Amino acid sequence: MTTQVTTTAMATADTRRASSFLRAAIALQTLTIFLQAISAGLLLTSSYGETLHSVGARVMYGASMLYVLAAVLAWKPGGGSVRPVWHATGFLVLASVQVVLGIAHVPSVHLPLGVLMFGLSLLDLVRPETRR
Repeated sequence: MTTQVTTTAMATADTRRASSFLRAAIALQTLTIFLQAISAGLLLTSSYGETLHSVGARVMYGASMLYVLAAVLAWKPGGGSVRPVWHATGFLVLASVQVVLGIAHVPSVHLPLGVLMFGLSLLDLVRPETRR
């Protein structure tokens, strides 16, 4: 009986840890997308804006990959929902499209997609399901 209680307590702690990592990854992604909006404004007004936006794109893409990793870790070992994995994968696809559009200099789609990504990431961050 004691072993079962200890195992359950450890599983609960692992689930909380995976959930915390998932929330941190979503928060990082949301922050990097927001910083991309700031660097986009600098891109239009300063000489160093292009460098900041380019570096920020790489960081944002890395944050999206980290979100996928965190979602998989929260799902598979912790036995959580598969929904965050689908959300994270969707963000990674959107981030990939965003990078391609940025390189191709298609601001008429690149900018609205960035706004959409920020809004979706913010909604994902405040979703009650990820607070557990």
